[in-house]
Parts: sequence; C-alpha cells; structure tokens
Amino acid sequence: MRTAEISRKTAETEITVAINLDGTGQYDVNTGVGFFDHMLDQLARHALIDITLRAKGDLHIDDHHTVEDCGIALGQALARALGDKKGIRRYGHFALAMDDTQIGCALDLSARPFLVWNVDFPTAKIGTFDTELVREFFQGFATHGGITLHVDRIHGVNSHHIAEAAFKATARALRMAVEPDPRMAGQLPSTKGAL
Repeated sequence: MRTAEISRKTAETEITVAINLDGTGQYDVNTGVGFFDHMLDQLARHALIDITLRAKGDLHIDDHHTVEDCGIALGQALARALGDKKGIRRYGHFALAMDDTQIGCALDLSARPFLVWNVDFPTAKIGTFDTELVREFFQGFATHGGITLHVDRIHGVNSHHIAEAAFKATARALRMAVEPDPRMAGQLPSTKGAL
C-alpha cells in the first residue's frame, strides 16, 4: 500500500495527516477553517486519495499558518507515500470547468519543486477566508511534495469557483500522475535513474 502518516508540530500549528494514494477519495478533515476543509475534501475526492487530517493552529491570529503548514504536511506525506516512484505515470494535467471558471493544471512529480501560479481572485475574501492563502497552500504542497506545479486561471469571475476549481484541477492532475502505469512495469519514469 502506498500510504504515509506525518506529524508536524511547531509553535504555530500541530498537524497530523494520513494519506492512501490507492484510496477511493475518502476524507476526514478538520483544520478549524471551514472553507479550507471544503477545499481539502475536494482534493481527496477528485484525486481518489484518502486523506485524514487534523490541524490545531493559531487561528486567533489568522488562518495563514494553519493553511500553509497543512500544505507542507500534505506534501511531505505525498512524497513519503510515493516512495521511489517506480511505475507511476509521473505527469498529470487537467483542464477543469466549474460554472464561470476554467482552471488548467499541469504537474510533474519530479522532486524538483516549482510553483507557477497564474491565478487571480476578484475578491480578497471568500467569506472570512483570505484568497491569498490558496497560493500559500499550493506553495507548501509543491515545495514539500517535490512537485513542479503549474496552475492557470483561464477565466473566472467568482472567487469561490476559482479556488475550488484550482483544488479540483490539481486533484485530477495528481490522480493521473500518481497512478501506476502498467506499461512501465515497475520502472522509474526518468532517463536519469532517479527522481
């Protein structure tokens, strides 16, 4: 089983996360940030990765540390669950439409983290959630998951739809990338001999 558990404790947050890359998209998430929980639920469901996550953070200050550190912990769990990456597809891409919004995502599980983020939000908040934190999550996730991640807003006018489509598009691309490739027969998807 391609699974991992991560515990991360700092002066700002305490996070535990468990993932199963070969799951069915089950989720059990509680960060104390309602909108963010909804986004992580989407990530699990559409990637078909089971995610159990608990976070306690300094929400009396704001949501920043909690959201960022959840991205870090989830990235670490992903990297651990992938192991040596033999036999995976490695690359994934998806263009996702959600009402007024279309988001494109392309990613590479390259162990060379890089985030290209071309996503603007028309509002600074979605309810009480700061829209700038969507990028912060993906920065932590890409950096600690070893992902080259490109996310582009093709169009969209509703901030909720833009954020949700970004999570769903990334989830669908991730689902493609982590899947075993039957034609690879356990080989590493690289000519370098390492990922």
